[in-house]
Amino acid sequence: MGPGTDLGSFPFFVGVWTTMMAAMMLPSALPMLLVFDYVAREQRARERPTPPTSIFAATYVVVWAAGGVLAFLLYRGIHALHPAFLMWGAQGRYVAGGAVAAAGIYELTPLKAVCLRHCRSPLHFVLGGWKAGSRGAVAMGLEHGAYCVGCCWGLMVVLFALGVMSLTWMLVVALVVLAQKVLPGGDRLRIPVTVALVALGVWIALDPGAVPGLTVPGSGM
Repeated sequence: MGPGTDLGSFPFFVGVWTTMMAAMMLPSALPMLLVFDYVAREQRARERPTPPTSIFAATYVVVWAAGGVLAFLLYRGIHALHPAFLMWGAQGRYVAGGAVAAAGIYELTPLKAVCLRHCRSPLHFVLGGWKAGSRGAVAMGLEHGAYCVGCCWGLMVVLFALGVMSLTWMLVVALVVLAQKVLPGGDRLRIPVTVALVALGVWIALDPGAVPGLTVPGSGM
């Protein structure tokens, strides 16, 4: 629930992570899914081979599941080294705060801008890159998932830093993702999100016990 949360066994984490990503990311991907489904129905009406939208959606979730696997392996690799500075009583709060601030700075990078622009343009992506058949749906799901990971991986770092199993931070991150991808002018939220995350990172480093919704290790629930 808080920084340094143990991720549990590999099967447990993959199951929980995949469920989390489906719940957090599919709402923001709904415009893309609706456009894909519309084009698929049009293709089907013309008797062209078209897979169900579920294949595209499932492939999209698989991309996020693969990202979780990489994060899990990185976590286990670091955990095996037993770095003392990551302990909360040592420099742990500075590491967590720094990770949150770094995620905020990523919001201003060109890569974030490109990936967010893709995620906010479902019609352009589907019409401009339509691929027929099941393989085409998988390829499009992989491509869209990769852009989505590029857009949101910094926000996932925030989730890992503050508590990967925390319902509070899951909701906060999901709402930020939804606002950036779906709301009119959501692309202009990058600067406010940067300011908020950098400020939050500094707050965590200086006075973590005062941060609302943060379960400080060793403090109980």
